[in-house]
Amino acid sequence: MSFLDLFDSGFKKRNEDHFAAIVRVAMDDGIISDEEKKFIDRLARNLEISDAEYKQILKDYQTHPINPPTSYDRRLERLYDLARMVYVDHIKGDHEEIILRKIAVGLGFSHENVKYIVDKALTLVANGVDIETFMEEIKNMNR
Repeated sequence: MSFLDLFDSGFKKRNEDHFAAIVRVAMDDGIISDEEKKFIDRLARNLEISDAEYKQILKDYQTHPINPPTSYDRRLERLYDLARMVYVDHIKGDHEEIILRKIAVGLGFSHENVKYIVDKALTLVANGVDIETFMEEIKNMNR
């Protein structure tokens, strides 16, 4: 196995775990709503989750560990990626924002300010900022 294979398999595993964690968040009330299903379907495509992996994760989502990023910067990077997915797919709306807030809490953002962080994240992405500007702007909200 080459070094590249190790990197690719590690990246793939992180995507699967990230996807499974989002499914767990969506299942917090015991069901996946139609809106959540649409979001999860788009996310699976964006994270390159195969149909077989998708079905397995939906079946056994609780067997995947939730590994929220330990650093604030990693949380912001994931939030940036998710906000861009919402924006690029033109799916911004109340349902998607609610789902994104749930996911942001799952990433480790606090319940108290998650609405403001998600609103700011979506605004920044809509304005086309790069990741460095995104991270700086979100960090400045907390000062």
